[in-house]
Amino acid sequence: MPQPTPSFRIAVVVPCYRERAHVLDVLAAIGDEVWRVFVVDDACPESTGHLVRERCADPRVEVIVHDRNRGVGGATITGYRAAVAAGATVIVKLDGDGQMNPAFIPRLVRPIREGRADYAKGNRFYDLSNLSGMPLVRVVGNLGLSFASKLSSGYWDIFDPTNGYTAIHAKVVAQLPLDKVRRDFFFESDLLFRLNTIRAVVVDVPMAARYGAEVSHLSARRVLLPFAWRHCVNTAKRIFYNYFLRDFSAASVELVAGKLLILFGVIYGAVWWRLSILTGVPATAGTVVLAALPILLGSQLLIAFLNFDTRNVPREPLHPYL
Repeated sequence: MPQPTPSFRIAVVVPCYRERAHVLDVLAAIGDEVWRVFVVDDACPESTGHLVRERCADPRVEVIVHDRNRGVGGATITGYRAAVAAGATVIVKLDGDGQMNPAFIPRLVRPIREGRADYAKGNRFYDLSNLSGMPLVRVVGNLGLSFASKLSSGYWDIFDPTNGYTAIHAKVVAQLPLDKVRRDFFFESDLLFRLNTIRAVVVDVPMAARYGAEVSHLSARRVLLPFAWRHCVNTAKRIFYNYFLRDFSAASVELVAGKLLILFGVIYGAVWWRLSILTGVPATAGTVVLAALPILLGSQLLIAFLNFDTRNVPREPLHPYL
């Protein structure tokens, strides 16, 4: 098993909220390749942090306790900041509920260690045979969330965006506007959006899904509409940042022209359709063509923009230049 070196230090952040039944087993399974472990008790009513201090003798483990609940994102960000301050090279987020196998850490950090990525995340959908233990509602929900995340983050070649098993280079963490990242269950999706704004390279690492007796704190019904709205907002922000604020290219023209042409065609067609209904006089062929042609041309321009956007995924890792 690879050992930590002064030049490459792996820190693990374990956000905890009602994880008393599993956290000690998770900590015991963390391998020797890990340099430091930061357990963040997010004002847990079960006093998980106190349990770790009393029962865990691992000298690598440091417990941080929040005086109020800040959400999984807030707890993770606290851990990120502590790991960066301590001098970590790569920071792994590992939940304390036992769903994430600590033995996967070396494989997860490998793309970052080899200089191929700035951020690596697990993908439970790579091998379909691994999904037998995943609840059906999660499978279906992840399909929709993955497409929405592709739109909002700009990372068209990744999947399983809500997967919380992640690794990030500490230098990249220092470049992120952590104060603006969502603190709730939208944390992973919002972080992907923020990573795209700094042109960080993100990769998927295949992993097995693991579900046991633990209880998920994420309710699909509760987050569906808020997640959809936040993805829409992030999509608009990303497009504005990438195609109008930081750059203005042929894709920017395609997007603007395509929307204007479709808008003109729809409005023009609707006006003449209403007049035709009121007067009983059928619209002429020229009127129909004048309404349909802008819609067709606008659609082609939007498809061209989408084609450009799917190829505009960051490919050059950021951290070697920081």
